[in-house]
Amino acid sequence: MRSRFHPLQATGVLVILSLLAALLAWPVVSIWSSWLHWDAQRFDMLWEMVRTVLPDYALTSLLLCILVGLGVALLGLFSAALVTLCDFPGRRWLEWALLLPLAMPAYVVAYAYTDFFQFSGPLQIALRENLGLQGALWPDIRNVWGAGLIFSLTLYPYVYLLVRTALMENVSSLMDAARLLGAGFGRRVRTVALPLARPAVAAGVALALMETLADFGVSSYFGVQSFTAGIYKTWLVMDDRIASAQLATLLLATVLILLFWERKNQQKARFASSRASGAFDSGAGLKVEGAFGYLLLGLGLLPVLLGFVLPLGILLWLWAAEPATVAWASFIQWGINSLRLGLITALLAVLIALVLAALCRQSSSVWPRVLTQILGLGYAIPGAVVVVGVLLPLGWLQGTTLGNGISFWVTATSLGLIWAYLVRFCAVALQSVQSGYARIPASMDESSRTLGVTGLSLFGRLHLPLLRRSSLAALMLVFVDVMKELPATLVLRPFNSDTLAVVAYQLARDERLGEAALPSLALVLFGLIPVILVSQGLRQGRLAR
Repeated sequence: MRSRFHPLQATGVLVILSLLAALLAWPVVSIWSSWLHWDAQRFDMLWEMVRTVLPDYALTSLLLCILVGLGVALLGLFSAALVTLCDFPGRRWLEWALLLPLAMPAYVVAYAYTDFFQFSGPLQIALRENLGLQGALWPDIRNVWGAGLIFSLTLYPYVYLLVRTALMENVSSLMDAARLLGAGFGRRVRTVALPLARPAVAAGVALALMETLADFGVSSYFGVQSFTAGIYKTWLVMDDRIASAQLATLLLATVLILLFWERKNQQKARFASSRASGAFDSGAGLKVEGAFGYLLLGLGLLPVLLGFVLPLGILLWLWAAEPATVAWASFIQWGINSLRLGLITALLAVLIALVLAALCRQSSSVWPRVLTQILGLGYAIPGAVVVVGVLLPLGWLQGTTLGNGISFWVTATSLGLIWAYLVRFCAVALQSVQSGYARIPASMDESSRTLGVTGLSLFGRLHLPLLRRSSLAALMLVFVDVMKELPATLVLRPFNSDTLAVVAYQLARDERLGEAALPSLALVLFGLIPVILVSQGLRQGRLAR
């Protein structure tokens, strides 16, 4: 028998959570409702977009997804197989170093690479002066191919993490069995390890593609006509909010398909894990020593060097080269704004996640699980879609007393910005808290119930202390995600209240890359927080084995 909240407690909390879920689902509902505004004028506008810009948005986004999908699959699979199936000098150090590109927002890498590799950048200038070369030495990086490279270098850790976990859980006993049957190492990798890793590769690629489609910073800075850039252009340049919302529904439908694909492949990976037995033993991998071992270490370090070390070095060089441009008073204010928004959003998201997860644990009602599914979709919603979904109903209500009142509280206010953040990032906190609850045996609840501890008392005295680490991890993850969020912040932020992400984007857009270096470095520093958390989890998982 499951311990339960008091009926009045559970009902009150469920009502509050239901209203909150409706509030967080409102932007998505308003996006889909844009198709209700259909008339001859709307048809002409949509047909004009189909004839002119829509094919360009679709083909560019498709090409970008193909490039990123191939890039992250190759880099992630190679990196995970290297540290899991081979034993060479520096392997343990490389395991966590491969996570470092996660700390780099893609748009920050784009700023750094543009300054370093462009025609007027230090590298081309030095080569022309020292070697007597003329003209551009390589194509401009600001195109869809350059964007694909940037996303591949910053998003491959999604594939790396999932494939590494799949191989560590599944590969040892099965590869040993194949070895006893006479299969060589290459054949064992080809026929055993890679098929086991296939669902994890697909799930990681889906996550990377969702991040790619949600991006605005790289696409806008590189002039790539992606769907996200098209949504903003349609809203802000063409001043057509309905057409912008309809474009957003196409993007959202694509992202939801990717989300379904990711969850389906995650289930396949868990099914394969439940069938396989035996943890990975590093000694079971291919032992590589000497020069060839260091060659493997060098190959494994390439994604780290290109995705983290080189961009970080460029940013540090830019910062050191133009110290006079640093406005420390402004920088401190940008940091305070970012910290304030991040902490408030993170605390609210963790509180919602704790209450909802506790209800799912202690209530036999199906409604808390429905609310969990609704809130769990938020992270898949691109920031551009959230912005359109928040502002679109206000446009419909404009001129009415209700509309003016809501606009006063939502448009260009911290309240509206935090609302948009919660729509996106409640799912991050919920996933972390639920993973913490999964590690608490149900038998502990039953033991507490027999001692008369139930409901809120059970949550406060048993669950909350055991969820402390998961809650802290959720707090940090949401905090860092809010710090790096660009599309929603760019449009919904209060006047004269810029954040580090917005300032870095604006300065880079104005070609003031030296000034953009400091806020970009601050974002990288905060981005190291989830990398440290993940690396600690990997280390603990290895020790547990």
